[in-house]
Amino acid sequence: MKIIIDAMGGDNAPLEILKGTMLAVEEYGISAILVGDEEIINKCASDNKLDLKNTQIVDAKEVITMHDDAKSVLKQKSGSSMAVGFRLLNEGAGDAFVSAGNSGAITVGATLITKRINGVKRPAIASVMPSANKPFLLMDCGANTECRAEFLYQFGLIGSLYMKHILKYDNPAVALANNGTEDTKGTAVVKEAYELMKNAPYNFIGNIEGRHIPFGDADVVVADGFTGNLILKTYEGVAKVLMNGIKSAFMKNTVSKLSYLGVKSGIDDMKKQFDYKEYGGAVLLGVKKPVVKAHGSADARTFKNAVKQAVWFLDNNLIEEIEKSFETNE
Repeated sequence: MKIIIDAMGGDNAPLEILKGTMLAVEEYGISAILVGDEEIINKCASDNKLDLKNTQIVDAKEVITMHDDAKSVLKQKSGSSMAVGFRLLNEGAGDAFVSAGNSGAITVGATLITKRINGVKRPAIASVMPSANKPFLLMDCGANTECRAEFLYQFGLIGSLYMKHILKYDNPAVALANNGTEDTKGTAVVKEAYELMKNAPYNFIGNIEGRHIPFGDADVVVADGFTGNLILKTYEGVAKVLMNGIKSAFMKNTVSKLSYLGVKSGIDDMKKQFDYKEYGGAVLLGVKKPVVKAHGSADARTFKNAVKQAVWFLDNNLIEEIEKSFETNE
């Protein structure tokens, strides 16, 4: 199993990307193709005493920054680490591609270089999220800010397949993010999507309000990219505020610090449960090969876990399962 890595993408590249890749090589038994400026990669590895075993480097001098236009991956920066990585994936040099770089450029590259699975209207960014009960999948998290009803219908199908084959949920419950549970609520697009999803070949349970999402009432939460990204960022922000608030409460005085010792293990478990680093990023669902978008601020552990998602894709033949499903439902 060979994973193509954008060594220059993200806020902490290349050091944390290299460290995370080597953790993944060690833990998952993969090999890696590091795409980026060869001189910079080798110097970073040497300076930090990193042994780049089971890796090869493909030289790419340009870098797509977070401020670059998404379409720059196609022409203006076709020599960038991201663009070269996508071409290597398309040519079969590796089995999957992982980048912590510009989300828009990754979406464009995955859609127009890697290409969509036949029948898929729009690929979507899907993120595994924690809840009070068990993880759920949120999609779309930003690839398609405006959606037609048929896109949302397909997100439900693809998301259901992900949860079934990757996280092994028997009959994933799919819900449509809305401002009310009634089928009369929401925008015209959401109402139309509801009608389509009622007759879907997956377990559609209706609308879900934002306040019910953290309780794990649905295994797949479907939204357009604008709404999904707001849910994602708000979710992460509130989790951080709560954890900081709990820490502050126990650090007030000597008595509270002593009390903390009695509940430390439970708080540590909760912190881990709601830690975004456990999954490392999001996946592009609906394209012909596995593409994983790691968090832009990924450290080594976060990036290693993003690579783990690519490994899950390949171990469970998710692309083939999606292709078969769309052939069946055409």
